[in-house]
Amino acid sequence: MAYNTLVESIIRISTEKGSHVHASLPETYALLMRDEVLAFPTLRPHQRHAWHAFLVQLGTMAMHKAGLTEPPEDINEWYRIIRTLTPDYPDDEPWQMVVEDITKPAFMQPPASSKDKEKDYKNKVRTPDELDMLVTAKNHDLKTAIASTTAVDDWLFALVSLQTMEGFLGSGNYGISRMNGGLGNRPAFSIMPSARLGVHIRRDIVALLERRSSIMDEYPMTDTGVCLLWTIPWDGVKVETLLLTDLNPFYIEICRRIRLRSELGGNLYGIKATSKAARIAAKGLNGKTGDPWTPINQKEDKSLTLAVGGFTYRRTVEYLTSPDWKDPALLDLRQSEKCTSQHMQLVARAMVRGQGKTEGYYERLIPLRPRVLRAMGSSSGRQNLGDIARERIAQVGKIQRILRHAVSVFAAGGDNGNVSPDHRARANPWANKLDEIVDADFFDGLQTEFEADEAERNGIRNEWLKGILEVARKILHNAEDALPCPAIHRYRARVRANSVFEGRIRGPQGLPFLFNNQGGE
Repeated sequence: MAYNTLVESIIRISTEKGSHVHASLPETYALLMRDEVLAFPTLRPHQRHAWHAFLVQLGTMAMHKAGLTEPPEDINEWYRIIRTLTPDYPDDEPWQMVVEDITKPAFMQPPASSKDKEKDYKNKVRTPDELDMLVTAKNHDLKTAIASTTAVDDWLFALVSLQTMEGFLGSGNYGISRMNGGLGNRPAFSIMPSARLGVHIRRDIVALLERRSSIMDEYPMTDTGVCLLWTIPWDGVKVETLLLTDLNPFYIEICRRIRLRSELGGNLYGIKATSKAARIAAKGLNGKTGDPWTPINQKEDKSLTLAVGGFTYRRTVEYLTSPDWKDPALLDLRQSEKCTSQHMQLVARAMVRGQGKTEGYYERLIPLRPRVLRAMGSSSGRQNLGDIARERIAQVGKIQRILRHAVSVFAAGGDNGNVSPDHRARANPWANKLDEIVDADFFDGLQTEFEADEAERNGIRNEWLKGILEVARKILHNAEDALPCPAIHRYRARVRANSVFEGRIRGPQGLPFLFNNQGGE
């Protein structure tokens, strides 16, 4: 079977009405645009951005070519405009999951220049999870090749994830262009009116259509550039490497040579080949490809590579408010969003990759209030918000350092002059607990302070800091109960640790303003 995604109902969808349906790609778009999609039940968390970006990029290119400015809600219209992207294939090979002729494209699977190239495809892939970008070879977190019972959309999602999100994975396995280096990742930031899938995708499509000209002004891509990289032959040799100037601004790329095959019983499997060069010449680009979801570090001239730990409140504040970072197109507010009275959300997603391993999938949703949204739409408003956030971070940092010192003193048996690196190492997890607690509601408190009148801000901040102090005291007491200490020294250790904490907090290098007659304890 070919499994033509344009006409066959192979994508499983949970609808708003509580039903479960199977849809073709055009029908999926129609359901999304009518806001009837509740979820894609078999989509794995780390595949969310890959699938979202694929739908947005494909929808934007199809609409632009068709001259549309508003996403249609009709299935037939989506079928028509998607097919206009592949006019050379009346039999829809680029949209079929299985095409036996290797000289013709299949969905997210590039063709070869001749049939004898099939001998390059030596490695067999048994299951979609084995194909996917998650590095699970050591079987630590997610076991490899366990999805023995799979459906066609499992393969579809795995193909999209692999081809648009994967990095370098050993000789002959090159990564995508839209990341900074082979060991980088493709993070995503976007503003969305709500967490509903259709609303988010519609917003990003319309926003991208509006930003198309500005992206083309900044990056050397053209209307006539390649849109779907799996539609052109690729034998994996260096002479075939594409330049950014060869591409459409919203190109959907591929990074691996892979073909799906069907067994007699209908089960799918994959065969794959290595390459002698990357599909796109991206080494000198540092991830700067006009990806509408990825921030650019202007100071270092490269795209963001999210580190282990994910979107902590400290990092997220930097990405959103520091002048060193340039917002991606879809984090910028549309004109109508700059004056909205509605709440919106910021979504940030990334799969962090290490050298030959996966280091975690991270996702963060931040509800944004109207006044904060308006501030983010101007440089002065964003700087004001950033100034408040950085002051909060600095003050939390003081409490955290003092807590770490106090716990270290306890671990040293109360001997402040004999605190060793080992004692400080024991204190680190307790100091990190404070950061985790602060992280949970940092942006909610930040917005409350930002929205207040100038005269009220100090009072709001001080009350928040007092709450953080109480949390820090509880953590210190928990550490004193949990950490080993000889019984003969335990009382002394407690007294001296508490003394260090309270003395430093009230001292000139702490937060003495919290303990004055007006607002202190």
